[in-house]
Formats: sequence, structure tokens, C-alpha cells
Amino acid sequence: MSDTVENSHREAQARTVAIIMDGNGRWASGKGLPLEAGHREGTRALRRTVEAAIDEGVRALVVYAFSTENWTRPADEVSTLMVILDETIAGELPDLARQGVRTRFLGRRDRVPPHTRESMDALELSTAERATLDLWIAFDYGGRAEIVDAARSCVADGLAPADVDEAAIAARLNAPELPEIDLLIRTSGEFRISNFMLWETAYAEFVFTETLWPDFDADDLRAALAAFSSRDRRFGGR
Repeated sequence: MSDTVENSHREAQARTVAIIMDGNGRWASGKGLPLEAGHREGTRALRRTVEAAIDEGVRALVVYAFSTENWTRPADEVSTLMVILDETIAGELPDLARQGVRTRFLGRRDRVPPHTRESMDALELSTAERATLDLWIAFDYGGRAEIVDAARSCVADGLAPADVDEAAIAARLNAPELPEIDLLIRTSGEFRISNFMLWETAYAEFVFTETLWPDFDADDLRAALAAFSSRDRRFGGR
């Protein structure tokens, strides 16, 4: 491999980035604040991260907002998260749309309140022509459930076993047009992916940071992107 090709290979830029936004509770607890304050500060962190992603040339950003397992949390916390989702859709996301952000949602919608579902649908429709950055919000999402649903769709569509291949599964995921993830970031010092984007992160690079999500900022994003660009991605080759 020539020096030019090798340098180009090593300096690749992450275009599709996923973030497991973790640490809201610990951030609030560390400051003696109620849990709700941590979740609200996390919303502000999302906005500045999206804006930083635009500046850094990221084309798609996928964030893990609420997992299928999060329904087991205390009812008052779940209720608060639903209210914050409504507020984010009404307040933060339209401002990002004016910066060219297209917002879409991943995951189930049948378990969110009807008015929230309507707001999600309306936001997707109103931002459909935005092209600066695609923001995917994974809400009531689980990676295993996504793959199971894709497999069921193969059966429902009458595919023969021999025709069920990677392409068939990929075409039936929640967002088949979403590129495979280049870089997955998890905040708060945890070293697991918590059922997030199991299919899409098959060859992603992982960055784990001690920063709690409400403190995450443009410098943290740039550091993760720099770490990605320094890695030699072989995709199973040599």
C-alpha cells in the first residue's frame, strides 16, 4: 500500500456517528439536583452536540434517547422523560431544523402518548427536505427487537430460507436508508452498548468517555472524531 493510500485510509472521517447518551442521573446526583434536572441538561447537551456535529462535517447522528428496557424505570421518571420529549420536539428540534437538520425517529411508537406520536410524525414531515445533517432519535428502541422484527418481516413477505441474507435483513431494519455506523460514542465511563444498533455497529469504532452526558460538548465530540481518524479500519482484512 502506498503512503498516499495508507494516509488516506488512516485519516478517514466519521460521517455517521452514534451516541449512547449516558450519565444524566449521576450528573444530577453529583450536583444535589433532582433527576429531572439531569435529563433537562442532557437535552441541552444534545443541541450543542448536533451543532458541533454540523461544524465537524458529520452527515448523520444517531442518539439513544430511550430504550425498550427503560420502561422498567420508575413511573414518575418515565412520565418526566415523555414530557421532556414533547418539549424537545416543540422547542429545540425546530431550531435545529432552521440549521438544516432533518429529524427522524427510530423504534416503536405505539407506546408513546398519541399526541407525542403526532408531534413526532409532524416533525419528520416538516424537516424532510433538510439536508445538512440527519438526526436520528432512537426512542423506545432495542437492537434485538429491531433484528427480530426484520426477521419476522422476511417470513411475512414469504421469503424462502435461502433468500434470507444480510441484504434482506438490512432492508427491513427500522431505517434501511441509515448508513452503517462509523463511530459509536458512549458517555459516563460505561463499557457496553446496551442493546443499541447491534446490526449497524458491526464494524463501528468505539470511543468510551468518562464525561457525563450533560457535560458533553464540542471538544468531547472532536476528541472522539480524532480518535476515529487515527485508527486503521481493516473490516476483517489485513
